[in-house]
Amino acid sequence: MPDRNRETVTLQTVRISVVDQLYAALRMAIIGNELSPGARISEAEVAQQYGISRQPVREAFITLANEGLLDIRPQRGSFVAKISLAAVLDARFVREAVEADIVKLLAATPDAALLANLRQQLTRQQELVGGSARDFMEADEIFHRTLAEGAGKGNAWRVVEEMKAQMDRVRFLSSMHFPVARLIDQHRAIVDAIAEGDATGAETRIRTHLQGILSDLPVIKQERPEYFL
Repeated sequence: MPDRNRETVTLQTVRISVVDQLYAALRMAIIGNELSPGARISEAEVAQQYGISRQPVREAFITLANEGLLDIRPQRGSFVAKISLAAVLDARFVREAVEADIVKLLAATPDAALLANLRQQLTRQQELVGGSARDFMEADEIFHRTLAEGAGKGNAWRVVEEMKAQMDRVRFLSSMHFPVARLIDQHRAIVDAIAEGDATGAETRIRTHLQGILSDLPVIKQERPEYFL
């Protein structure tokens, strides 16, 4: 006789996995501007596109709405939220504060294995110059997460990740307009400062790196005013 409890757990696990995968796919589509700010998005159409029921779509939509990426309007439909300038600036402020302390910790006790990993990542980033913005964004995300985990601050990075979705949307648009090589040079300068045990230099360089969005943001907003609140 089948174990009904086990069946329930298995089905529930599969359902949660579908929700998580759908959420991740839609989140990346929004951040990567495949679903542009203001665009209408239908539960029924997404369910049909992915060959699933509407319930996991509804759950993914709710999670995206809680993250500020979807605007669910009763009786009117769901729309990709416009970019909140306030949310972008708040996320940048928090991220800079967290990562400045992270690189100071790393520079206090430079780790050879971590530095080797970071330099391999720099090589990979260089190979992506001229390629897709999404590929570079993924490599950039790995680089910054590696810094946090190398300092034993993986949980702090997850907090930053949870609040920087709006900032990532601007970063994606920025990567399409401004030289990726500039960002890689900044990454390399951060790694060099850590390797030299220069905590002050590492802090200064990562602050400069993360403040770049402040100059990019007005240009992007001027080009795409309809994307912003």
